[in-house]
Amino acid sequence: MKTKIGIFLIIIFVVLTGSCKIFMKATDVGAQAAGATGLINSNWASAISSSARAIGAAAEEITPEQEYFIGRAVAANILTNYRLWTGNSTLTAYLNNICAAITINSPRPSIFKGYFVAILDTNEINAFATPGGHIFITRGLLNVTRSEDALAAVIAHEVAHIQLMHGIKAIRNSRITQALVVTGTSAASAAGLDVGQLTSVFNESVGEIVNTMTRNGYSQVQEFEADTAAMRLMASAGYNPSGLITMLEALRSAQSSNAGFGRTHPTPAQRITNANRTVSSFRVTDNSSQRQARFSSATRNR
Repeated sequence: MKTKIGIFLIIIFVVLTGSCKIFMKATDVGAQAAGATGLINSNWASAISSSARAIGAAAEEITPEQEYFIGRAVAANILTNYRLWTGNSTLTAYLNNICAAITINSPRPSIFKGYFVAILDTNEINAFATPGGHIFITRGLLNVTRSEDALAAVIAHEVAHIQLMHGIKAIRNSRITQALVVTGTSAASAAGLDVGQLTSVFNESVGEIVNTMTRNGYSQVQEFEADTAAMRLMASAGYNPSGLITMLEALRSAQSSNAGFGRTHPTPAQRITNANRTVSSFRVTDNSSQRQARFSSATRNR
């Protein structure tokens, strides 16, 4: 039994630490050759080949087209829980113009189907971004904004999540998790181990890997990363990066900790502390007052 467990551990380690496509092919060929010469039995050869193919496929890059269609599916899921609000087409166009100003001056101005902002008909204070460029902002969040720069901060934060590919990283991690299941099932079957035995052997190590790969939502580090990137995007587009801090202060005043942003993000206080570390490094002339009239006009009915 110890020998079987040892061999199983080696398979998991080697498959996970190999170099994706090259290793996948080499392992597959090597397993078949070893099986043909009797070095390992046919069950082990099949298990190793299956494991290598699963991990290799999981690590393949997601194309822009795939990113868009994944995001569209996520967006469709969001819209099963929220209704789109179409009560003010001028406001929707205004949000998309702000988004265009931010993205056209960003490191990734063009994506497969472009960026698009829509409004969700709910008083919940929140915003969402899916892979591929779909951005949703709730009416509740719009109602606590007091300037175009604060609104630009919300959009820039969501654009940052898209451009930093935080959602795609979660999808890729999910692929790896599924591949681990294939690997474990194949190798366990070949070794003659049952699920209970595997659980006791890999309880701590596999649990640690899976928790890292499948954490719910974005991590605090990723949220802070998105805030910093948002300020950079704002500065590049001519917005005052301190608009992010203004927005976070509004969130701190307006929302409880168990709903919307408070449920899915670090606290506004934590984010303000993080943003204050870098906001002064962005040199932008503050002309936000010049945008106040159009903000007031566009957001009159929200």
